[in-house]
Parts: sequence; C-alpha cells; structure tokens
Amino acid sequence: MSKARILIVEDDASLAEVLEYNLLQEGYDAVVARDGLQAAREIRRRCPDLVVLDLMLPLIDGLEVCRLIRADPATRTALVLMLTARAEEADQLSGFSAGADDYVAKPFSVKVLLRRIKALLRRGDHDEANRDVAASQGLLIDRARRRAAAGGTPLDLTPSEFELLGALVRQPGRAFTRAELIDFALGDDAAVLQRTIDVHIRALRKKLGPYAELVQTVRGVGYRLRDPADVDAATGP
Repeated sequence: MSKARILIVEDDASLAEVLEYNLLQEGYDAVVARDGLQAAREIRRRCPDLVVLDLMLPLIDGLEVCRLIRADPATRTALVLMLTARAEEADQLSGFSAGADDYVAKPFSVKVLLRRIKALLRRGDHDEANRDVAASQGLLIDRARRRAAAGGTPLDLTPSEFELLGALVRQPGRAFTRAELIDFALGDDAAVLQRTIDVHIRALRKKLGPYAELVQTVRGVGYRLRDPADVDAATGP
C-alpha cells in the first residue's frame, strides 16, 4: 500500500519540523510548505491526500489556500485539517465554510493530532464494505468511485459533504443527530462544535440545487433525508 501524501503548511519553522518528523515516523510521505504561495504550488504538484493547514500564513492565507484546494478538480477531494491559534467559534465556522474537514487549535498534543490525521485518512480507505452505491429520490452516492450526483448531474462535494450526503442517502427518513453526522462527516475522533454541521448542511443544500429540499431539518434533533414514504402517502390514491 502506498504511503499517504501529507503536506504541512506552517510558517513556524520549529513546529513544521516537529510535525514533519512525527509524520515521517508514522510512515507518511510528508513535506513542508512555509507560506501560502509555496503551498499552492506544492498542492498542484503533489496532489496530497491530506493538508495540515495553518490559517495565518504569509503571501496567501490559509482560508484562501483551502478554497484553492476545493476549486481545483485535481485536488478537491484532498482532506484539509486546519491547525491554528485562531480558536474562536467564528474562526472554526469560517474554516469549515471554506471546506475544511477538521480543525485543531494550538497549542495541541502531537499524539492527538496524529490520531485525528489517522481518523481522517481512514475515510479514504476503500475497503470492500464501502464499495457500494446508494440512491434515493434522484440522489446517488458511489463510494467506490467517490462520485455523487443529483438528477444525473455530478456534484462537486468536499470529502465531508460527500460523507454527509452518503449517510443521509443510505437511510432516508432516519433522523440523525448533529453528533452522529459529525461522526460520519469528520470521524469519531473529531472534537468540534455541533454547530459546524449546520455549516456543512447549508453548503450541501446549496450544491444540491432543486434537490436541496430533500435534506430536512428535524427540529430539536438534527437532519434527515426526506422519507420516500412521505411522498408516496402525499401522492397516493
């Protein structure tokens, strides 16, 4: 099995060195970029599986780097873990809105960070249990090919949005709590605000276009995909 490619984008030289050393020790193919411009070049050149991304960077800030990753078809499926001293709720929500998959605040434990990275990368493993296709009411998820579509039109989803939609499509009608959806979208090791799932849902609905109404808010609980039985009952004889 090939090594997961990880790009560390961090302008603090000592921290970047610590991260690179530990990731190499864990068996990853890790390299460092010291500013946003260098990061953009390395991302296009290496197409990393995961980017550990600081927010406060020289030349191009981390949010813009994240947007560049999501805008490029060659890199849009890369996982992004934001690593930053900006730990306010608004900063986290901005990060997730830009397309981040996880958010770790400084200072942090290297062991915990490695665990979070491992949890994110697990989502990209295509074992036999995940090689399936699910469809409901015009929405389709193909895990083997990492493709999603609405009404036959391909959807450009971030990894987190893909996992969210997959959870909903596989069990239409089931009401998922926000905590459950965080587990599906971000991994059960993610320690993030439950409100961040609302940001992902808003972004997902926007991309679904006319199919957005299928993703329903369950007051006091979370979200669900509309139950096909509800449609059948409404249009029945």
